[in-house]
Amino acid sequence: MTTVEVVDPPAPFDSPAPFDSPAPFDPFELEDTVTGDLVDPFPRMHELCRQSPVHVGPVDLGAGAEEPNPNRPAPVTVFGFDECVQVLKDNETYSSTIYEAIVGMVMGKTIVQMDEPEHRIHRMLVAPTFRSKFLEKWEDGLVKTVVNELIDKFADKGSADLVRELTFNFPVQVIAQILGLPRADYPKFQRCAVEMINTPANWDRGMAASETLRAYFADVLEERRSSPDDDLISELVAVEVDGKKLTDEEIYSFLRLLLPAGVETTYRASGSALFGLLTNPDQLKAVVADRSLMPQVVEEAIRWEPPVGVILRRAVRESELAGVTVEEGADVGLLLGAANRDERKYDHPDEFDIFREVRQHVGFGFGVHVCLGMHLARMETRVALNTLFDRIDDIHLDPAPGQVLEIRGLAFRSPTALPVAFTAL
Repeated sequence: MTTVEVVDPPAPFDSPAPFDSPAPFDPFELEDTVTGDLVDPFPRMHELCRQSPVHVGPVDLGAGAEEPNPNRPAPVTVFGFDECVQVLKDNETYSSTIYEAIVGMVMGKTIVQMDEPEHRIHRMLVAPTFRSKFLEKWEDGLVKTVVNELIDKFADKGSADLVRELTFNFPVQVIAQILGLPRADYPKFQRCAVEMINTPANWDRGMAASETLRAYFADVLEERRSSPDDDLISELVAVEVDGKKLTDEEIYSFLRLLLPAGVETTYRASGSALFGLLTNPDQLKAVVADRSLMPQVVEEAIRWEPPVGVILRRAVRESELAGVTVEEGADVGLLLGAANRDERKYDHPDEFDIFREVRQHVGFGFGVHVCLGMHLARMETRVALNTLFDRIDDIHLDPAPGQVLEIRGLAFRSPTALPVAFTAL
């Protein structure tokens, strides 16, 4: 097997950019995709989980229940931690191919919708770059540099909205530089990433974004084949496992998955971590004074508000969960946010508490499909928060009169704004 080696960030290649404009992208131009209406679904999730950790049929979490399809088996919703783990561990009974009609239409065939053994082979082809021992090389030379550049723009002002000015912007720059893409194109990548991952909100817009990126990456692959560089795309072109190489379409699909996954996961995890600290000043003070607590901050943030709140599976045969019959062909929705706040597993689960006993969570999934980029997301979040606290002092929430600060969404959750005031160091 070819080993993918992560090296120092390359200089951007000098290819003509097909995008219209490098103008900065404000994610809140896409208000229907960035936020959701659901502010706090957890009381209802607790109520339903106490009734049963597994429910058959549509459920209403506060935004209304979908009408059941009489031509399909009844859908199943899983709230409990142990039951979510049971499903995610049993990939022979609960298939990921459900995503073929969701992710597949937008991004092409990716590891997200593959079952074993196909999933294992493709994951081996793309996984080496995302192992923690390789990602450590990117901390100072890439991630910290990107974060510092963003902080430079507001450090002397004494105030900022950390969502718009930091957490949303740095992950896409990191991913794009790992891929070796030109900086002028970052805003368009960011827009396409958000549009693709939120295709259900606007199908035509999401599909157009997918095609834009495919056409763009086709030109990049052609350039990399003639002039390989020290970046992930060049490695994807060359990597081989057991005599198998990735086809161009498989590379396009993986890159279209990687961009939004890299943007969404870290943007939301870092925002929720900051929200948790800023709304718990004693914990914030402790972390600023003792940075060895930062890994606990990251894990608690992902447990408390997982950036991806729902994972889907399809039952390929009749099964049983918590005494509930799951019909063959039923769609199974795993509510990771509910599982991570299961009262049977965690004490005071709705509280953000970095000092709680460390226990397994499912914020990055579980089993063979556990999030490929989880080490990258953890590292980026840790570096972003540490760098921020190195640069400023006395940081505290500073909302405008009447402004309500909250975490919103269901499938994807994160704070919509983090207005802060501070003193530059």
